[in-house]
Amino acid sequence: MKENILDVLMYLFENYMNDDIEFESDEESIRTELQAAGFRQTEISKAFDWLEGLSDLQDSPVEIINPTTSIRVYTEQEMERLDINGRGFLQFLEQTGVLGHTTREMVIDRVMALGAATEEFDLEQLKWVVLMVLFNQPGHEAAFAWMEDLVFDETTGQLH
Repeated sequence: MKENILDVLMYLFENYMNDDIEFESDEESIRTELQAAGFRQTEISKAFDWLEGLSDLQDSPVEIINPTTSIRVYTEQEMERLDINGRGFLQFLEQTGVLGHTTREMVIDRVMALGAATEEFDLEQLKWVVLMVLFNQPGHEAAFAWMEDLVFDETTGQLH
């Protein structure tokens, strides 16, 4: 089984995020279940580190100076990770109000934090990262619900 960090995160999101489970208190039992599900300890640890990094971003968000007049310029590494479709999708989410400047930066940070662990990073994976970031942001419930509808098919509960 060739799983990566994003697969572990998606599994956690699908199985735990809506259950109001405290990760700190249940971390060992969750790790054990993830191993039983076939995930390697390395990916599990990296996924928990990724979630901790997301929590840290929430505690000290990036401050954008002049957000209405600034333009986001992607670094070379970011452009390698986020192709034109991904960057366009982030811009679309900003223009529709799903993401703000700060949440966009959080998404980009979390995409980059996945590193080379995900060889190919596509639009569907980006949608999952956006969904996870919005889930962890108080006051973004409507944006989260919109993204959740985009990621999940309401009629079947299946991924698009």
